Amino acid sequence: MKNMIRVMAVLAFAAMLLSTYSLAQAVPVRPFHDGPVWEIAFVKAKPGVGLKYMEYLAGDWKTEQEALKKAGLILNYMVIATESHGPDDFDIMLMTEFKDLATMEANRDKREAVGNQALNSNDKKMIEGYQERASWREIIGSRLAREIILEPKK
Repeated sequence: MKNMIRVMAVLAFAAMLLSTYSLAQAVPVRPFHDGPVWEIAFVKAKPGVGLKYMEYLAGDWKTEQEALKKAGLILNYMVIATESHGPDDFDIMLMTEFKDLATMEANRDKREAVGNQALNSNDKKMIEGYQERASWREIIGSRLAREIILEPKK
């Protein structure tokens, strides 16, 4: 009789474990996962000097982005033009893609050093460049955005 009670107790315990295991397996898998992080600047080109700003983007800005990409500090970059929907709206988005937020934050100083080296720049030249570009464009704002990959994480 004692053996029968022990067997029943072991079977009951096993049944509890199996039901707990099956509940753990029943948790749905998220149908998406976090992807890369994008740093997006919203820019408004000033009237009559949009071409000048595009020349800067195709020159120094692209040179810097390519150096950052070659150094493995960014994944990609792009410029997107759009129509503005009002006098205070942007018409250009500058987008830079990073592996993730932690990588972006950890490499901030490295990105500055690589950018300065690529452009043969120093603090004085950088400030003069900012001042010159301020006459061509206005920075409306910026955002960090995370890309969502519509597949379960592998």
